[in-house]
Amino acid sequence: MTTSPRRARIAVINDDTTFLDLMRELLEIEEDYEVHICKEWDGAYEFVKSSQPDLVIQDIRIGGEENGWTILNLLTLDPKTRPIPIIVCSAAIQSLHEHQEWLSQFGIRALPKPFDLDVLLQSIEEAIAAHKSK
Repeated sequence: MTTSPRRARIAVINDDTTFLDLMRELLEIEEDYEVHICKEWDGAYEFVKSSQPDLVIQDIRIGGEENGWTILNLLTLDPKTRPIPIIVCSAAIQSLHEHQEWLSQFGIRALPKPFDLDVLLQSIEEAIAAHKSK
């Protein structure tokens, strides 16, 4: 009996229920990823650290403020979470632009909302493939 390979795990950090429902339907049902959701920004770092996903998709604006930067700082400072690829999906376009150099330094991909779902799926595939090849 052969075992099938483990589905890639994706952690989605966002407080927008509509976005979370879309991500679960798209990624878990249509694309067969294992999706783990975190709605609270203040527990997001520990959530990622303990679940060790293959990819993180997160927003910048969580809890009414740009708390996503705090999460990103914690994830990039910790040697246990630093290698996990991150895709930021956010409507905070000005903030993404201002932090573009920092995002690039850590290999964090940014997708301004609204974005094309095919672009998101391509970014997910590339990020997970690169992570698994390390």
